[in-house]
Amino acid sequence: MKLVVAGPFGVGKTTLIRTLSEIATLHTEEAMTETGRPVDDLAGLPEKATTTVAVDFGRLTLPGNVVLYMFGTPGQRRFFPLWHDIARGALGALVLADTRRLADSFEIMDMVEEQGLPYAVAVNCFPDAPVHPVEVLRTHLDLHPTTPLLLCDARERGASLDALIALAEHVLDGLPATADPAGPSADPATADPSAASAVSAAEERP
Repeated sequence: MKLVVAGPFGVGKTTLIRTLSEIATLHTEEAMTETGRPVDDLAGLPEKATTTVAVDFGRLTLPGNVVLYMFGTPGQRRFFPLWHDIARGALGALVLADTRRLADSFEIMDMVEEQGLPYAVAVNCFPDAPVHPVEVLRTHLDLHPTTPLLLCDARERGASLDALIALAEHVLDGLPATADPAGPSADPATADPSAASAVSAAEERP
């Protein structure tokens, strides 16, 4: 299952993929420069020294041979042309948000919706970020009642895994009953007939 990890600049996409991936992650990070300061708003991000300029990639295998491929997208507007290429073939998106600048997530969610992807929203809880109840955040983000919304810390595996599981379950719930998220090349002798159960079982994974 190909999933996109999207969100505005500096929201923690690279960190979340590093936290969850079972393989050495692929990153296309470059150092922040003085030249980029006029276009990369570092407000609230005083320690940010690098930025993704193409894609992040990681993989996570869940019980039942459900394999999640995580593709992280750049957050800056000037890299948005890459977004459609990266999202091609994805079954869903995890949109990361930051309560210090929630409005920055609206454009990303619009892009996800225009692509027709089901998505979940994970609010990455930075230490100095304002804390709000989930229902207040849901109202402010104007989310559909069925869109999963969770709080997480991208540095912490458990909460990050919960967010990815919520997205995977949301995607599976929307698939036709005959659809196989593993794709046509999956071995029917080893494929789990209940992918949703396999995803849920991941909560027990160490």
